[in-house]
Amino acid sequence: MLSKDIRNHFPILDQEINGHPLVYLDSAATSQKPRQVIEAISDYYSFGNSNVHRGVHTLGNRATEGYEGAREKVRKFINAKSTEEVIFMRGTTTALNTVAQSYGRANVGEGDEIIITYMEHHSNIIPWQQLAKEKGAVLKYVDLEEDGTLSLEKVREVITDRTKIVSIMYVSNVLGTMNPIKEITEIAHAHGAVMVVDGAQAAPHLKIDVQKLDCDFFAFSGHKMCGPTGIGVLYGKKDLLDKMEPVEFGGEMIDFVGLYESTWKELPWKFEGGTPIIAGAIGLGAAIDFLEEIGLDNIERHEHELAGYAMERMSEIDGLTIYGPLDPGKRAGLVTFNLDDVHPHDVATVLDMHGIAVRAGHHCAQPLMKWLDVSATARASFYIYNTEADVDRFVDGLRIAKEYFADVY
Repeated sequence: MLSKDIRNHFPILDQEINGHPLVYLDSAATSQKPRQVIEAISDYYSFGNSNVHRGVHTLGNRATEGYEGAREKVRKFINAKSTEEVIFMRGTTTALNTVAQSYGRANVGEGDEIIITYMEHHSNIIPWQQLAKEKGAVLKYVDLEEDGTLSLEKVREVITDRTKIVSIMYVSNVLGTMNPIKEITEIAHAHGAVMVVDGAQAAPHLKIDVQKLDCDFFAFSGHKMCGPTGIGVLYGKKDLLDKMEPVEFGGEMIDFVGLYESTWKELPWKFEGGTPIIAGAIGLGAAIDFLEEIGLDNIERHEHELAGYAMERMSEIDGLTIYGPLDPGKRAGLVTFNLDDVHPHDVATVLDMHGIAVRAGHHCAQPLMKWLDVSATARASFYIYNTEADVDRFVDGLRIAKEYFADVY
C-alpha cells in the first residue's frame, strides 16, 4: 500500500460532506488535484501568463518554455519517440474524434470495417458510428467473455483484411478489465489495420509505453491523472500524423496564408489551432512529475490491492453483484456493482449522506449496460489517496443503504 501521507497533498479531501469526513471514490470520472498541480497553474497565471510561440518578450518565452516543457514530460511519460508525436487536445474525446475525422475520413471507404467492443465508452463508439455512416463502412463489435474480458480468439474472428481501424479501450471504466492491447495491435497490424487506443483509464494507473504497445494512436485525459480538466493528449505515429489533415483551422497552426490557399505548420502544431491550453498543459506536466515521483508501478500495485480488498469486503454483503473479472490481477482499481432491488442512484445518495462519493448511472457505456442486462450500476473507483479505511467506510455505507431500503420496501 502507498503511504497514507499522500492524501495530505490533496486539499479538497480535508473537508466534511454532510457531517462526515470525505471519502472520494469517483476517480474514474475525475481525480482530485494535488497542491503541486494547483500551484503550478496558479504560478503560470501569477507570473508567466502570456501566449506561446508568438512574442519575443520574457513572459512569452516563459509561457512557451512551460508549455513545450510539458510536452516533453508527456513524451517521456508514454515513451513516444519524439515530441512531434505528442499533440495537446481538450481530452480523450477530442483526440478520438480527431483520429476519426482526419485519419478515418481519408482512409476508410465503403464496405471497409471498423472494429470496437461492447465495453467501449461512448467517446469510442459515436465517432466511429458517424464515420461508418458517412463512408458506408461496417462497424463491427467484438463480443465479451462471460466475466467481461476479451478473448484474443474472438478478436481474430472479427478482424479481417477489410478492417481499416481497430479502436479499443485499454482499461474499462465499468468492468475494470485490462485489455491485451499489445496482442490486439499485432492482430490488427497483420491485417493492415491501424490500432487506436482509448487510454483514459490506463494512463493514470499503468506505466504506458506506446513503442512497446506499437499502437498507432493513443488518447488520454489529464483530469483523470491528477491534472486539470480541459487538457488531454493524442499520441500518433509520426508517419501517420504527417499525412493527416487538421480538423480545426485558424491561428497558430498555419505556416502561410494566402487569399485562396494556405499551408500548415509542421507537427505537432498543425493540430493545435488557436491559443492552446497553456495552463492546462503546465498543470498536466506538474501532475506527471507528481505521479512519477510516486511511481506508476507502485500506483498499479496499490490499486490492485485496494480493489482486491474491496471485493473481499463487498462479498460479505448478500444480494450484491460485482461486474467484471473477479480476479483483482485482471482488473484496474475500480468495482462496479448493484444491490438487489435498490436503484444505483439510491445507493449513491445514501452513501453521499455519509460523506462517500461514488458514481451511479450508465457511465457513458449504454451498450455495455445492455450487454450486462441492467439499466444502470454504481461504481467505486480508487486512486492513490484512497486507503483500506476508505473501503471499510464504503462497505459500512453499503450495509446502511441495504438496511434502509429493506425497511422502505
